[in-house]
Amino acid sequence: MRYWIGLGSNVGDRLASLRGAATALAAHGEVLARSRVFATSPVGGPPQPPFLNAAVLLESALSPTELLGACQAIEAQFGRTREGEVRWGPRTLDVDILLAGAQGEARVETPALTVPHALLHERAFALGPLIDLDDRLVHPTAARPLKSLLYAVQSLGHVIAPTGETL
Repeated sequence: MRYWIGLGSNVGDRLASLRGAATALAAHGEVLARSRVFATSPVGGPPQPPFLNAAVLLESALSPTELLGACQAIEAQFGRTREGEVRWGPRTLDVDILLAGAQGEARVETPALTVPHALLHERAFALGPLIDLDDRLVHPTAARPLKSLLYAVQSLGHVIAPTGETL
């Protein structure tokens, strides 16, 4: 199955964490594409440093639940601890399954995982890197192109800008 995975970091060597996560994901399938790296403002949570965000397209034989476990193990490998973590607070690494399926159309609903990501349509930091991977993607539940969703959240003041770096 194809998975579009979002990466984010705002603590430590942010770029190294994103690149390391993309490399670690390759152990769980084939990384078909990597987005550029984007600088983004934090959304929600306490005051905190800006994020770097990116995305990868992964072809994997893992089920969505198995891949979620792999993503969380990669986060832990880069120093993220969920115990006592402030919701939407600073983090060394965030690895999220944003979309799944041949064209991002699959839907997954379990107690631990929702795909498409429940807040994808509200998050410029996730939409921008996904569009960088494939600007034709459509949100499977909102039935709108991701580009139009990005324009909508940017009109609300969400800031996202390419850094010139790549994964």
